[in-house]
Amino acid sequence: MLSLLIVVLDNSILNVAIKTISTPAPTGLGATQSELEWAINSYTLVFAGLLFTAGLLGDRLGRKKVLLGGLAVFGIGSALAAESGSPAQLIAFRALMAVGAAFVMPATLAVLMNVFEREEQPKAIGIWAGGVGLAIAIGPITGGLLLDHFWWGSVFLINVPIVVLAFGLMLWLVPESRDPNPGRIDLVGVALSVVGLVLLVYGIIKGGELADFTDPTVLATTAAGLLVLVAFVVFEKRSDHPSVDMDYFKNKVFSAAMAVITLVFFALMGVTFFSVFYTQSVRGYSPLQSGLLLLPLAAAQLIFAPRARLVVDRFGVRVTTTAAMVVLAATLVAFATLDADTPIWLLEIVFFCMGAGMAHVMTPTSVVIMQALPREKAGSASALSNTFRQLGGALGIAVLGSVLSASYRSGIEGHLGGLPASLRDTAGESIEATLGVAAKLGDQGRSLITPANDAFLHAMHVTALCGAGVAAVGAVVVAVYLPGRPPRTPQDAAEEGELARTKP
Repeated sequence: MLSLLIVVLDNSILNVAIKTISTPAPTGLGATQSELEWAINSYTLVFAGLLFTAGLLGDRLGRKKVLLGGLAVFGIGSALAAESGSPAQLIAFRALMAVGAAFVMPATLAVLMNVFEREEQPKAIGIWAGGVGLAIAIGPITGGLLLDHFWWGSVFLINVPIVVLAFGLMLWLVPESRDPNPGRIDLVGVALSVVGLVLLVYGIIKGGELADFTDPTVLATTAAGLLVLVAFVVFEKRSDHPSVDMDYFKNKVFSAAMAVITLVFFALMGVTFFSVFYTQSVRGYSPLQSGLLLLPLAAAQLIFAPRARLVVDRFGVRVTTTAAMVVLAATLVAFATLDADTPIWLLEIVFFCMGAGMAHVMTPTSVVIMQALPREKAGSASALSNTFRQLGGALGIAVLGSVLSASYRSGIEGHLGGLPASLRDTAGESIEATLGVAAKLGDQGRSLITPANDAFLHAMHVTALCGAGVAAVGAVVVAVYLPGRPPRTPQDAAEEGELARTKP
């Protein structure tokens, strides 16, 4: 849980620190919108590319060894990121952190699947998912407190003591586990998966950065990634020692659960990326206050994730996850109604509902995926789940980020005519860039503030509706393909009868 905590904590802290890092030195690094996206996307690119391989190695070499090695790399990367002297260095060290995180994330869930018996696994996975909520809560608040009192690099340095604590406790407490019959390692499959995922995610990210998915470079890179992944699937189906048995994807429930995780993170990663700019740039809240505003989302995750299994037991996976996806779609539609004067308590309700929806999607789908594969393949199952989630997140930031950028530019361009030609392009990049130019111009720039807020709000509304559409597609997928309530067995009836007789 501590390992999971720091990986999620790091991303939630970074979200709060984005605005600070974008300010000029010495307060920040003066990172542009593109560099900020790459600080996030370099992590996503490496993380997604290595997740599957890391899960396989954990199954073969031992999950405890892989977990400890990943933690060490993550800690070193965090310390280096804290001392970055430029946006380029920050991007590079974030990539190093991702190498460590890729080996940590699949192993955490794989260890749980081996420590707990099948009937206990839904509860364990629920607590695991609740840990994500705890990290979401701690991250922004910790980040805000650090930024109020220390320099921006402190948001990365905070990882180091947690890494040291987790490392020591795991050496002492966590049992070793591995696949007892791993067979030969599938070197060709591993290479194809890494190359294919990196090319695909890079193409997606580049398309978002350019706000043009028809660019020849974007098309060529994305197509190459897809071709390599097709080659990976073909090779795995023919191999006598595949990295992953492709027959698992013939199971409609397993495939639907993977698809839903992808769609959920597509919608939410894109939306949460702009929510920081809404609270800080439009509403004027500090990083700490922005972190506190996310508490309802985190609290809902923490409250409902461990209990989602009880809802599933009563209503079944299909009803639970369909209702949760509808709630998520509704919260994204609610974002399209927010403006500069919306009472902040309404935003808090939206965040709480979003967290509740997430909890009732992530726990049931994670259980479906992890229990679909044999226990000895737990690392592979966890890695597959995380890989699809990261692909969804990368797509969400790239696609919805480009929608946000294009919508914002079209809304603000008409108000930039009075600026010097050298500043127009810069001012049109993002609301933060526009407000930065306005601040430099003093009184002359004040007339840009209201148009910038209006343009951003319109762009946020368009982007939120796009995310809601994706969440609605996810609701249809789970309604059609995920299983309903499991049939009652004679043993269930006997147990219910015995319980009724013993009640006073």
